[in-house]
Amino acid sequence: MGSSTRLPILIVNPNTTETMTKSVEAMLSPLLTDTSFPKPTYFTCPYPGIASINSSHDCHQSATIILPHLIPLLASHSAVLIACYSHHPLVQQLLPYTKGEKAVLGIFEASVLSSIANLTSTLRVEGQSERDRDQQAAIKSKRARFGIVSTGKVWELLLTQAVDTFLGTSDNSALFAGVETTGLTAVELHDSSPELVKERTKDAVKRLLRNGDVGAVCLGCAGFAGMDQTVREAAVEELGAAEGERVKIIDGVKVGYFMLEGMVKTGL
Repeated sequence: MGSSTRLPILIVNPNTTETMTKSVEAMLSPLLTDTSFPKPTYFTCPYPGIASINSSHDCHQSATIILPHLIPLLASHSAVLIACYSHHPLVQQLLPYTKGEKAVLGIFEASVLSSIANLTSTLRVEGQSERDRDQQAAIKSKRARFGIVSTGKVWELLLTQAVDTFLGTSDNSALFAGVETTGLTAVELHDSSPELVKERTKDAVKRLLRNGDVGAVCLGCAGFAGMDQTVREAAVEELGAAEGERVKIIDGVKVGYFMLEGMVKTGL
């Protein structure tokens, strides 16, 4: 991958909803402060395609539609981020065309990896006393699981199965607290009133936190881009200020992009 380090990362929205792509770009752009690295390319599935991916069938159909458009773009990009929160088939389908030279990552996989890293790491601060470290470890151990907030109810089963597959076991209750949903599709997140979207999202977050021990909430749809504050408000309302502020909010687009940027920079 060394020869590709100066090429931009390709961020793919496999549905046709351009407003979703623009919201991802608006959320990510202020974070791209490294001027030595090219700004990413954003690609939205052209028509005819799937406007909102709401099932496993939609995932596979969207992959079939968009794959021929992506293959010619691989040569001019250093890595690919699939911005659909699912076990999306595009991740595996693109890999043979990269010839092992470029990483392809989905935002679902990125968020799960980030959640586990956040919840299982032990922070050691220089000069920190053993007592402080013990207290910190106790706080972290109380909230040692991650969960997902997603859109329609169908994703409760699909994402649970995706986590099982990704972790290689269905016996993951020590790490995974489950999925709660808003009842809105990805398109409805943008087309519905902000008040309704906020209310539904906060309700889903609170239900997830009531599952117990949740220390990280994954935003289970690219359409949630920029909604970190809504999730934080729900966590504080449900758990109180001290506990609510400690909950990690994992945006798969953010963590996925910077995982790929790091891999490109280090030649992985």
